Amino acid sequence: MCRSIKTLRPPVLPEEATEDDIHAAALQYVRKVSGFRAPAAHNREVFERAVAEVAGATRRLLDGLEVRGSGTARRSGGGRPDAVPAAVGSGDAA
Repeated sequence: MCRSIKTLRPPVLPEEATEDDIHAAALQYVRKVSGFRAPAAHNREVFERAVAEVAGATRRLLDGLEVRGSGTARRSGGGRPDAVPAAVGSGDAA
């Protein structure tokens, strides 16, 4: 399933990714993670919410990426994002 998710950043994608591109990638991701191609009625709301959240995170990622050598910076936030605390994922348990 995830093989159909394509790279959405330049220079792989010549233009900026459309909302349709981002939604399709988010849908494929949620399908893969959930194991459902289409959710049952009782799971539809949470499934659609997950697709929307993944699409939003994908848009923020693409908007924040700086692609070197492309001649244009895509970063809109003006600088580095806040650093992740060192304890996250360090494997050190206190």
